[in-house]
This record gives sequence, C-alpha cells and structure tokens, in this order.
Amino acid sequence: MQETTVQNAEQETSVQAVAKPDVLDQLLKPEVQEALQVLVEQLPKLSEMMALMTKVYDLANRVASDRVLIQDTVSGFQEVWKPIEEKVKGYASAAIEANDRADQSDAQIGLFGMLRLLKDPELQKVLRFGQAYLDILGERKKQD
Repeated sequence: MQETTVQNAEQETSVQAVAKPDVLDQLLKPEVQEALQVLVEQLPKLSEMMALMTKVYDLANRVASDRVLIQDTVSGFQEVWKPIEEKVKGYASAAIEANDRADQSDAQIGLFGMLRLLKDPELQKVLRFGQAYLDILGERKKQD
C-alpha cells in the first residue's frame, strides 16, 4: 500500500516537472512574448473595462433579485398594455361584425349610395388618414 502511494506521488511530481517546461517553452516563443507585451500594455484599459462590467453585473444582479422592482415593472407594462389590448380587441370585434353584416347583406351600393357614404364622418376620418399616410410616404420617397 505504501509503495502505491509513493509511486503515485512520484508520478504526480514527474507530471508537474513535465508540465513546467511546457509552460516555459511556450513563454520563450516570440509570438507568445509579443502577445504578453500587448496584454500588459492593455492592462489599464482591461482593468477599467472589468471595473465597469463588475458594476453592471452588480446592478443587474440587484435588479434581478429585487421582487418589488420586478412587480412594479410588470404592473407598469400591464398598465400600458391593457388600453392597447382593449383597443385591438375593439377593432377586431368591429371587423368581425362588419364582415358578418357584409356577408348577410345583398344590397348594392350605387353612385348615389357612394356619394352618401362620402358624407359619413368615419369614412372622412379614414380618408384623411389615408391621404396623410400617402403624403408621408411620398415625402420619404423623395428624400431617398
């Protein structure tokens, strides 16, 4: 048993002895020396970057572990999202209802019907939006 322990200790010592010259051989290579020189020259910048990254990490860690901040952030997003969601649902339900009504109706819209539609305030609003949108697209196309 003692012989095995002594042999293992000798093998570890020989492995360490072999590993050390490899590191020294690597350090003697000119490209490794140049890389080390560049690294040493950049140490102040690297140190500054590491300090900044450490601060960012600490802040992110505190934010991620702050339950109150997380709940407040989620509540804020929900307050913003809820009115948008309600509007989208309203527009979607109106579109579905309009599609159902259009499918059920066989009425034909003639020239006078179209002229009457032009007086509808909602159609006027859509037409003004369409005109403004097309104006903006035209202006942007001229700029490019």
